[in-house]
Amino acid sequence: MNKWLELFAGVILLVGAILTAWASSAYSWFLFGKDLNFLHSAWIFLKGGVFWFVIMIALLLILLGVNDLRE
Repeated sequence: MNKWLELFAGVILLVGAILTAWASSAYSWFLFGKDLNFLHSAWIFLKGGVFWFVIMIALLLILLGVNDLRE
């Protein structure tokens, strides 16, 4: 694929995702009685990802420390 087409498609997808998240939080989208606030869902997902990243770094440091103690 052409590098400029890839760049343009990426920008279009990014702007589309940002606008969809903003519109879903600003205008209260509902489907079958459920709120479709994509911005809130993305924030929850990001916080979960940060939590698991910190847990994995902590486990890595513990394993490295135990390995150093064995030597």
